[in-house]
Amino acid sequence: MSENRHMAFICSKGNLDMAYPALIMGWAALGNGVDVTIFFTFWGLDIIRKKTMDRLKLPPVGIAGMRTGMMGLPVDIGIPQIMGVLPGMTEVATALMRKKMEELEVPPISEFLQMLQDAGAKLYACKMTVDMMGLTQDDFMDGVEIVTAGDFIDKTEGAQIIFI
Repeated sequence: MSENRHMAFICSKGNLDMAYPALIMGWAALGNGVDVTIFFTFWGLDIIRKKTMDRLKLPPVGIAGMRTGMMGLPVDIGIPQIMGVLPGMTEVATALMRKKMEELEVPPISEFLQMLQDAGAKLYACKMTVDMMGLTQDDFMDGVEIVTAGDFIDKTEGAQIIFI
């Protein structure tokens, strides 16, 4: 373990809005000289899977900001949460978020992950989840290491753990 401060993020959800917090916080930590590890488990594996990383969605059900104007809508348009289950609403919400991220010059997921790796972040996939989902090393972007939960705990001894 290095003498630097160390932060470890655990990503267990593969929605677009659940991917960016760890990536943004990890990037900020790296910029402050903090060692960064990100562990992906269950549906969080979609964030590092080649096939899904740039296709993550934003399901609008349960996101209060979709109602309050957060996503670039000027006012509370009063759309009830139940509207989120209508066909096409996930695509609309996803497009709104992608547009907003683009306007803010936030890189797409695959580019962001590569930036993190290039800056020294370690990316790990949970072996149990990989096995459970029938995935292999080839399913993940280059540089991702498949480790057990025990390995992750050993590699992040003394780290601040942030579960997203």
